[in-house]
Amino acid sequence: MLRLNSLPGNIAKVENLVDDVVNQYRLSSDQKGSILISLTEAVTNAMRHGNSNDVSKAVEVSHRQQEGRLSFSITDEGAGFDYNNLPDPTAPENIMKCGGRGVFLMRQLADELEFRNNGSTVEMRFKI
Repeated sequence: MLRLNSLPGNIAKVENLVDDVVNQYRLSSDQKGSILISLTEAVTNAMRHGNSNDVSKAVEVSHRQQEGRLSFSITDEGAGFDYNNLPDPTAPENIMKCGGRGVFLMRQLADELEFRNNGSTVEMRFKI
């Protein structure tokens, strides 16, 4: 498990984790890209929105392999959010907005996406 204080510089540790996982499971560059983008988006959202950039709060990242897939769990110390009522980033009024695409990207790139604990935990699964 990786435990990160809510500092933007800690995203590099997520990149290192992804490199290790890619090497361990001999994943393709496409798989690496999907996992890297999804994880960095999830951890960034957890730090920024879940933990409100409070450096005393942490984000935990864990992963496991089972039944032909890799599962990643990202948990913050926040109260969660309404993940079922997010603005559509592809809607014309949102196309030019900066931000608001993280969950959309995770949904597109992961094979399965599940929110728990009122949204303070996200689990992403990728077929390998």
